[in-house]
Amino acid sequence: MTGYNAAFRPMREALGIKPYDWYHDSNAILEKSAGIYLVVEEGALIGSVACCGNEIDDLFVATRYRHKGYGKQLLIWAMDHIASCGHDELILHVAEWNQSAVQMYMNEGFRIVKTDVISV
Repeated sequence: MTGYNAAFRPMREALGIKPYDWYHDSNAILEKSAGIYLVVEEGALIGSVACCGNEIDDLFVATRYRHKGYGKQLLIWAMDHIASCGHDELILHVAEWNQSAVQMYMNEGFRIVKTDVISV
């Protein structure tokens, strides 16, 4: 919960999406826990991704590990995992605010098929 909130809070604040800390109790994250995968090294959380059906969700890398290739590794792992479950099409959502993530997804072959405006 702490890692997720730390990763997504700056975006949620910038876009005015409340609550800024989405996961505030363990029940919220436990509902999705079967599809959440973590990268941990020597007890430190490096990053995480959730795979829900054919959707890649909540991919993040902890601040101190960013720009070292972990995001791409998580993305490729999630893509392979979802494909191995028999899904031909992948879906993900990303805020335009997060241009480094947008660029990573585009570099891996994703394309924008729909945009939504978030009104708060």
